[in-house]
Amino acid sequence: MKIDGTHYRTIWQDDAGVVQVIDQRWLPHELRIVPLKTRADFAVAIRDMWVRGAPLIGAAAAWGVAVAMQEDPSDAGLSETWQVLNETRPTAINLRWALDEMERVLRPLAPSERAAAAAKRASDICDEDVEINRNIGLHGLDIIKQIAAKKPGQTVNILTHCNAGWLATVDWGTATSPIYHAHEAGIPVHVFVDETRPRNQGAQLTAWELNHHGIPHSLIVDNAGGHLMQHGEVDMVIVGTDRTTARGDVCNKIGTYLKALAAKANGVPFYVALPSPTIDWRVDDGVKEIPIEERNQEEVTLVQGRGADGQIALVQISPDGTPARNPAFDVTPAELVTGLLTERGLCPADTTEMEKMFSDLKAAMLAD
Repeated sequence: MKIDGTHYRTIWQDDAGVVQVIDQRWLPHELRIVPLKTRADFAVAIRDMWVRGAPLIGAAAAWGVAVAMQEDPSDAGLSETWQVLNETRPTAINLRWALDEMERVLRPLAPSERAAAAAKRASDICDEDVEINRNIGLHGLDIIKQIAAKKPGQTVNILTHCNAGWLATVDWGTATSPIYHAHEAGIPVHVFVDETRPRNQGAQLTAWELNHHGIPHSLIVDNAGGHLMQHGEVDMVIVGTDRTTARGDVCNKIGTYLKALAAKANGVPFYVALPSPTIDWRVDDGVKEIPIEERNQEEVTLVQGRGADGQIALVQISPDGTPARNPAFDVTPAELVTGLLTERGLCPADTTEMEKMFSDLKAAMLAD
């Protein structure tokens, strides 16, 4: 996607062979591009959310393995790298998927062959992610076209939560991919962007990328979505997912469940943009089985912004001594999901239908 007319990916290898990423901690106020040169760099970047979003975490983990193989391509080095990177973020399944995929490719090879093979597979994983997200967008475009046909000449209003945009992937995004495709097809769209507390990924990231790509949007507080749905101002909801169970339960940024409840109550279709690597076929009941990351309470008590002096700073918004809870994700049960937007098409959030569409991927994961 583009930043003021210039195409970017979120992660890439430059001409000197160094992996570069957009350090998203400083958006929307500064665009900082930083190199990741060691395994430790990648671990910090994933854990501390320089890069975030399930697909991008997976891509970064793959490149982290590739860089580590340049330092220590031994069997012990591969095992240690898998362990170190796997511990950085516990919820997003793409992290584990990418690490398992890199190990699958590299383990049979001689150590002398691993560095080159790892770099190629990491690059391919990034290209595959772009194509997956492009196809999600094309299938989502069909839904937006159907809505637009029912209200000719009017704008299609879409609500999204957190950042499932191109900043959360290698390119295109998941939930935003249909929006970008609709915009490029000339369909008038407008996006209600949830601020998405506590880290404000909607306010800081989704709004930033839509703004720089020229897509009409409005920033709203997290609690406004239900009100807008009650008054018929939302035509559809599209969110992303960090992990989806075999029966279609969706684990996504905290607050997604409340949007799904509001959508169900008001007859608003609720779609989840779902790259197939985010399906965890080993998990059935998302509420009981998915580990929910509990992050630092300071993400709740402190807010980052740009002051009148132009400096980026953290501001405390709570009283001294008040503790906070910070679960990073929640689980939306399958019965609240209208459909899963995948690279292979629209799929009901249903065990049988998911197995039909992705039988090969389920068999491959369960065989590991």
